[in-house]
Amino acid sequence: MDARAYWVGFNLVKGIGAVRLRGLLDFFGNLETAWDAPGDALMAAGLTPKLIEGLGRVKAENLIERAWNYIERLDIGVLTWDDPAYPSRLKQIDQPPPVLYTRGGFAVQDDLAVAIVGTRRVTSYGRQAAEEIAAFLAHHGITVVSGLARGVDGVAHDAALKAGGRTLAVLGSGVDRIYPPEHLRLAERIEKQGAVISDYPPGTPPESTNFPPRNRIISGLTLATVVIEAGLESGALITATFAAEQGREVFALPGSIYAPQSKGANRLLRDGAQLLLEPGDILEALNLQRAEQHQQARLMLPEDGVEASLVGVLESEPLHVDEICAQSGLPIDQVSATLTIMELKGMVRHMGGMNYSIIREAFADYRSDLDA
Repeated sequence: MDARAYWVGFNLVKGIGAVRLRGLLDFFGNLETAWDAPGDALMAAGLTPKLIEGLGRVKAENLIERAWNYIERLDIGVLTWDDPAYPSRLKQIDQPPPVLYTRGGFAVQDDLAVAIVGTRRVTSYGRQAAEEIAAFLAHHGITVVSGLARGVDGVAHDAALKAGGRTLAVLGSGVDRIYPPEHLRLAERIEKQGAVISDYPPGTPPESTNFPPRNRIISGLTLATVVIEAGLESGALITATFAAEQGREVFALPGSIYAPQSKGANRLLRDGAQLLLEPGDILEALNLQRAEQHQQARLMLPEDGVEASLVGVLESEPLHVDEICAQSGLPIDQVSATLTIMELKGMVRHMGGMNYSIIREAFADYRSDLDA
């Protein structure tokens, strides 16, 4: 069985979260060994009798195989702490979710992301602000993250997509249980330009208790959280609290002191959140005025050892493909295929006669942008 299936299996046991899973990994070394361990060993690793009983039910009902088959049938992505594609920024928070289920996928651009959250009962003022801010961020290469809820969340996702940007939606249900149901089409669009994400196993219904905890993922994926409109009991304030605890920036859009939708955002401003008067304030505060160049830099750097080897060979002068093979020690078919990809990415130039050179100026600029 795929090693990730054991992560899913433990994820099916309510009460086994980041802390206890880390204890199992530290004790057993891997989750496959932990899965087959006897009760006394599981207790020594930190599980309570109640959790061991719950794990026994999952095993007895063969839920791990059923869940894994369902995940494969629906082509749902599974990322764990061990996966190099697991979002690096999220992994930095306290107790990051051990398992992420995805439809769509993460990209390197998502390292630069900002959350936009707010009330479900958005006003025309809040709607306009959410649209303008999301579109602005998308145009500048910043991924927009939100929770797919009615109101501000949906507006932000939609505006980012229409601007041609990337967006991530974090659910309080399984990724196969889109809520609210009227956002099913929106979720399908997000999958094509980002990802729909959850740390709840597929099949989990959208219960009210699921939504506050998922907000730590919204803030954890991002550099900053922007609160558009939020009442005093709004879930957006929970996201802002998580962001502050995670050491991320919090911005708030000022509103009328008489509008209930603005009371929470105004209170954030009173308590020290950054005042948001125009979208450019976000880039300035995060030092992301050159975000597009930074994103290009990330895309331009070698993705693997083969590209890195060819960059090293070509840094001196244009070379024939046979000489590139000789110096790199790589077979001709691999070199030719990689050079074609690198040419499409703008990393190398075909000089004719099977001679290639690196685009020195562009590559140097991209490296300096990435280091800035």
